[in-house]
Amino acid sequence: MSTSKRERVAAVLVGLEGVAVAGLVAWQVLALLAGDTGVLSTALALVVLTAVGAAAVLAFSVAIWRNESWGRSGAIVTQLLILAVAVGAATGEFAHPMAAAALALPAVVTLVLLVLAVRAAAIRERGETR
Repeated sequence: MSTSKRERVAAVLVGLEGVAVAGLVAWQVLALLAGDTGVLSTALALVVLTAVGAAAVLAFSVAIWRNESWGRSGAIVTQLLILAVAVGAATGEFAHPMAAAALALPAVVTLVLLVLAVRAAAIRERGETR
């Protein structure tokens, strides 16, 4: 797979993650409207923070598509956070290994593509070819 294709695939995968986080925002809003919250102020804060996270992940996707390094950096941090959540889902009293795998597998694939994109960008920046 060529370098630009890897970056494009990484951008699309990160974009899909952003859409998934935006879906969480919608779910949280529906829970708010249904009255399925304990403390309204806490629920509102969670909705706002999740929306900010969704916007950030979507911005990382656009930046990766445009070959901007901050997008790759932010997306790498995002993948590591997703992997941390996956480890939490796989361990503990209420462990759910399938949910952990569903989180971890796309995050690992995306992380590998992002690291390869970072390496390719460094090579391009130095003017070298492979």
